[in-house]
Amino acid sequence: MELNLATGGKSVSVSDDVFGRPFNRDLVHQIVTAHLAGARAGTKAQKNRAAVRGGGKKPWRQKGTGRARAGTIRSPLWAGGGVTFAAVPRNHAQKVNRKMYRAGMRAIVSELLRQDRLTVVEAPSLEAHSTKALIKALSDQGCEARGLLVMAEVDDKVGYSANNIPGFDVVESGGVDPVVLVGAEKVLITEEALRALEGWLA
Repeated sequence: MELNLATGGKSVSVSDDVFGRPFNRDLVHQIVTAHLAGARAGTKAQKNRAAVRGGGKKPWRQKGTGRARAGTIRSPLWAGGGVTFAAVPRNHAQKVNRKMYRAGMRAIVSELLRQDRLTVVEAPSLEAHSTKALIKALSDQGCEARGLLVMAEVDDKVGYSANNIPGFDVVESGGVDPVVLVGAEKVLITEEALRALEGWLA
């Protein structure tokens, strides 16, 4: 399969096994859900009646006071008492094996290519931190600074320059994940990053 570069009329050859795969909606949903679940902190915690401080002494005798019987002032029925079904820290991670993950990533990049949302560009070279220069470097190639720019290595000049552009992110090829790919309106990728991504998914 041949992919045309945004400028210069050149093309790069890529593997059909990586960029020509059918779209598997269920698999893509599974790896995206697993990735989002793994990002959850899972640190929520509440105190049940055993964890709340105090309440060890019976507040009044069992019979003869006319009041309802009580064994602790930290009952969930009382103000200041514990929570009935207290939340505890938990791990939300979902198991996705490597073969499934890479198959899902291949389906995503193939679908991006079919939808004309994946464009191969030359890596922008900036002399200083300049948002205007980055936008111009991309517009000179007929591309808008929106969506995602994937580079083999992101230097500080490009990274800082992209911070001021709303809806535009720059990531290294090793940091690409299914969530950023699926959520990107447009994916711009350099030839070096394309080779790295292809080698990883092959």
